[in-house]
Amino acid sequence: MSTEPTRTLGDVLMSHRQRRFVGRAGEVELFRSALIADEPPFAVLHLYGPGGIGKTTLLEVLAELAAEESATVVRLDARELVASPSAVLTAMSATVPVPDEGPIVSTRGRVVLLIDAYERLVPVDDWVRGQLVPRLPATALTVLASRVPPAPGWRSDPAWRDLHRVVSLRNLDPEDAYRYLDASGVPAGLHEKLVTLSHGHPLGLSLLADVALRGGEVGEERLSPDLVGDLLPTFVDVIPDQEQRTALAACAISRVTTEALLRDVLEVADAHTLFRWLQELSFVETGPDGVLAHDLARDTLDADLRWRDPQEYARIFRRVADHIHGRLRDLDGRTQLRAISDLKYLFRNLPSVLAPVDWDAWGQHHPEPAMPADRDAALPLIAAAEGDEQAAIAARWWDRQPDAFSVVRGDDDSLRGVIAIIDLTAAAAEDVDADPVARSAWDHAHTQAPPRPGEVVTLARFVVDRDAYQDPSPTLNALPVLTLQRQLATPTLAWDCLALHEPDHLDAFFALADLHRAPQADVEVAGRRYGLFVHDFRRVPIDDLVHLWVERALAQDPALRPARTTTVDVLSQAEFTEAVRHGLRDLHRADVLARNPLLHTRLLHDQATPGEEPDAVTLAALLHAAVDTLRVHPRDDKLLRAVERTYLDPAPTQEAAAARLGLPFSTYRRHLTQGVERIVAWLWDREVYGAAPGPSGPQ
Repeated sequence: MSTEPTRTLGDVLMSHRQRRFVGRAGEVELFRSALIADEPPFAVLHLYGPGGIGKTTLLEVLAELAAEESATVVRLDARELVASPSAVLTAMSATVPVPDEGPIVSTRGRVVLLIDAYERLVPVDDWVRGQLVPRLPATALTVLASRVPPAPGWRSDPAWRDLHRVVSLRNLDPEDAYRYLDASGVPAGLHEKLVTLSHGHPLGLSLLADVALRGGEVGEERLSPDLVGDLLPTFVDVIPDQEQRTALAACAISRVTTEALLRDVLEVADAHTLFRWLQELSFVETGPDGVLAHDLARDTLDADLRWRDPQEYARIFRRVADHIHGRLRDLDGRTQLRAISDLKYLFRNLPSVLAPVDWDAWGQHHPEPAMPADRDAALPLIAAAEGDEQAAIAARWWDRQPDAFSVVRGDDDSLRGVIAIIDLTAAAAEDVDADPVARSAWDHAHTQAPPRPGEVVTLARFVVDRDAYQDPSPTLNALPVLTLQRQLATPTLAWDCLALHEPDHLDAFFALADLHRAPQADVEVAGRRYGLFVHDFRRVPIDDLVHLWVERALAQDPALRPARTTTVDVLSQAEFTEAVRHGLRDLHRADVLARNPLLHTRLLHDQATPGEEPDAVTLAALLHAAVDTLRVHPRDDKLLRAVERTYLDPAPTQEAAAARLGLPFSTYRRHLTQGVERIVAWLWDREVYGAAPGPSGPQ
């Protein structure tokens, strides 16, 4: 029996990479000479170059060299980190002891710190340069691999100019490119063509090699500057296995791919072989959570599949979302936040209505519970954005419910943003009365559908980013992640409310997420208007709501909607809403109703007799059925009466309708608005889901 230690898959992959690694001799020798010197000539090596140029592969080779010299190798991938000092130090502590203060040392050889995707840590670059690296031993080597050149601070400090080396990575020269193709097993007769087509771009060259080795045609013309975009569809064309195609699509849609995800997407018992196949692809990298497609490759594959086969894209998208959703309740803390962030990440390329998301910063900052020491920074942040009166209200809530507050940290761990999610059912009446926004949310919940004993009403309040306030920012990115985590942890949640300043431009986006505006609940504090967005979790529980988000997001792209047997029009949600309002108004005018855009939607074609076109009679019957959904719950009776008196048995004017109902005009208008919103939501779900009502239909 052999006594040779068991080799791991990582050993095999490293062997493959080393065999195919070519070029970069100057960079490797520069690092090696510093590694073996008693006193290294520099402390920091900054490698930079565009995506696909080979930075990650070079770091792997440098890590192997350092390990051969018995160095302590600390490898960080900034794509997996929040851009904060605490996150960096926590990640480092898995390899070396990291004391709260003082030097970071190792008892095992020289310390070599390698940070990939360093551009993600630009917000804490000053801290890395001024505090982190100076804590390392004098003989330590740090290598930063980034898409962007080093910040000016590295050059402006005279001391760093002597201890800092910068290398700009470029395409491989022809000789190295030929060597790579030879090591990859590409027939010599194709070498010149592939080198010419790729210009020596490493990722492009490896993709061309993959295509050639699978028997695909690589073309005769020179490729455009968007090399990866030209090559990936060709690469997909030569994959003969449908399971491999599906695995590749899942890898493109998701942030990170695991064997468990592949099993669920493909509905197979064992996905190990497919997972290994993904790992070996030239544009797929291995991270601590799984495998990740290169950013350029991911976006190109995603767009290509949506264009090639939109229905297959939607099917895989749903299965990836179902997999992540299914894991959420088994996780907690930061791992749950990461999974929620991954769920939201799926939506990045789908058309939406002015989504308030900063996708460039997505996943770089995660909310964390506020510490008592954060109070002194958070309250001035709120005061600067919303005024002293709001800050005083926030201080009162902080004293009553400190656990309600979460923070987002930015540069040097300073406070970037703050969010509070207040439990109104646990609050004293005088505290609710002291906050006009809380009072409005509480009154709305009790007016519409009062919570039963033991049920909870929450309010997301004081959403403030230091630099962007309530515009797209890391703090606004954190809001849906934090609220979904709280919703999962609150099984008795009845109402969840969100208060934002200048809410009008967000109505359509939050309606898409089934967080509807309550216009009658607008409230003014110190001259600033705040709008309230609300969701009743007894009507649409959290699991149904996640499903609804997926379906509505896919429905925003006409190509991704379910296949239809007849040609129909696809209305945006705003156009659909307007058509329903006009349909209700024109219920007694068949000639006008016959011209309503709803007649050409899937919704009406589903209602029509097979083989016949929908007409005004079909539309009127459907609108009456939608109104009837307000008869299900006694609590909706006031909404029903307002709708009936306005559209089914209309009074001459809305003022007359209010008088006949014995209501103040403002109250009548509120009931009418809510009733129509409920009708529109029910019809829209039928349009999205088909004949059966969707999750937000009558329960």
